[in-house]
Amino acid sequence: MIAVERMDALRAKHALIETEIDEENQRPHPDDMRIIELKREKLRIKEQLEGIVN
Repeated sequence: MIAVERMDALRAKHALIETEIDEENQRPHPDDMRIIELKREKLRIKEQLEGIVN
């Protein structure tokens, strides 16, 4: 059951980061470094999710 809860938390964080990326891209002058950081974090979360599944 803990793995399911962890996956749910990671999926929620992944979705939140996606929203942050979209919001940053909508700004008049998006911060490219911030977007890169967010995408890296999103990738780390995806890898963690894959590790739980496998």
